[in-house]
Amino acid sequence: MDSMTTAHQVASFLLETQAVKLSPEQPFKWSSGWNSPIYCDNRVTLSFPYIRSYIKQQLAELVKAHYPEAEAIAGVATAGIAQGALVADLLEMPFLYVRPEPKKHGMGNQIEGRLLEGQKVVMIEDLISTGGSSLKAAEAVKAAGGEVLGMAAIFTYGFTTADENFQKAGLPLYCLSNYNALVEAAAAQGYIPESAMGTLAEWRQSPHTWGI
Repeated sequence: MDSMTTAHQVASFLLETQAVKLSPEQPFKWSSGWNSPIYCDNRVTLSFPYIRSYIKQQLAELVKAHYPEAEAIAGVATAGIAQGALVADLLEMPFLYVRPEPKKHGMGNQIEGRLLEGQKVVMIEDLISTGGSSLKAAEAVKAAGGEVLGMAAIFTYGFTTADENFQKAGLPLYCLSNYNALVEAAAAQGYIPESAMGTLAEWRQSPHTWGI
């Protein structure tokens, strides 16, 4: 299946599971501090076995195609943990996950699981906005002695900021679906009312200043 077909199929699944929420009047606040009229919660797809399996298989194909040297899979907490574990299981690879910061109790771990020195790791993320938290997790793996090959994610908003951040970090990023595919699918299915399309276009042009 080509990447464009996959992008639209994943977008359709996100709509089917109502993982996409629209709220122009009461915008969502992202961890980056940006306001957004749209929120995509890919974790909802985990409750649908056939969709969960499709996404798992497609992420595994991304890993095999773009990171053939991979030796381990790391999920980015919290939303990337479940998908990362599913992909690692399918590929029969070691799995670990990365917390946003070290625990403040117990062993104080930031990385859970066993990471070997020099182990080639692929990060699994559910969604990419600015890329900040994802790249922070990758840095934690590097600091612990792993070699991060790159990242695979379910969905990206396709912001220039994210592209620049990944380029600056020297890490490739491959995603199953994207914002354009989602909006196209939503418009075709009548999921997003015509009156909201203008709002989404305005936000997409300047997400860091929208709603301020």
